[in-house]
Amino acid sequence: MKLNDTVYEILKWLSCIALDAVGLLYKTLADIWNLPYGEPVYDTCVAISVCIGVLIGVSTYNYRKENDINIIPKSDPDAD
Repeated sequence: MKLNDTVYEILKWLSCIALDAVGLLYKTLADIWNLPYGEPVYDTCVAISVCIGVLIGVSTYNYRKENDINIIPKSDPDAD
């Protein structure tokens, strides 16, 4: 599975910032104002965030594998 750049950036933003922020905000306000389902809403946001993070991680792995891009450079024994 490969994602195009726009979808990748949107999902990354959702996963890394938006869902966590919204979930934490609602949980905090629910605690302060006695709103319903504070913990379940927060847990749901975190679960969705982790799922999206895994999907974009798989997409990144596949992209790097297809384009022979290494995060950690291979050591060259002849470099010394």
